[in-house]
Formats: sequence, C-alpha cells, structure tokens
Amino acid sequence: MSKTTEATEVEQWLDNLDVDPANARDARHMRRIAAAAKSVDDAKDELNNAVAEARAAGDTWAMIGTALGIGRQAAYQRFGKLTP
Repeated sequence: MSKTTEATEVEQWLDNLDVDPANARDARHMRRIAAAAKSVDDAKDELNNAVAEARAAGDTWAMIGTALGIGRQAAYQRFGKLTP
C-alpha cells in the first residue's frame, strides 16, 4: 500500500469517527502527525533520488558524504545499495 493511500485512509477514518460531542476532541494533532510523517517520507525519497542522480553524474561517495556531513564510508553504507 502506498503512503498516499495510507494517508487518504487515515483522513477518511478521522472524518468518519463516531464521537461523543460531550467529550469530543478535534483531530488536528493526528492530522498534523500524518502530514509530518508524509513530509518525512517525501524528504527521504528526494534525498535518495538526489544521491542516485549525483552518483549517475559521477560524484564520489566522499563528495556526497561531505554534502551530508558524514564520511564517505557512511554515505556508501547508507545509500550504496540504492544506486547501481
């Protein structure tokens, strides 16, 4: 299941909760958490794509590590399996 599908299902679930009005709380905190989690997933995807494109363009693991503030070996260990 994709992250977008999961987010849509969470939104639908929140919208359809049967809530006692006397003890009701709004769902703003849950919606904020869901939005933040999606942002993190999107950022991870963007970082993975950026690293893959940098490698395809000939950038070294040392250069990528420097951009990330980590060593070349740490960069390779983290992203090496994601790039050909």
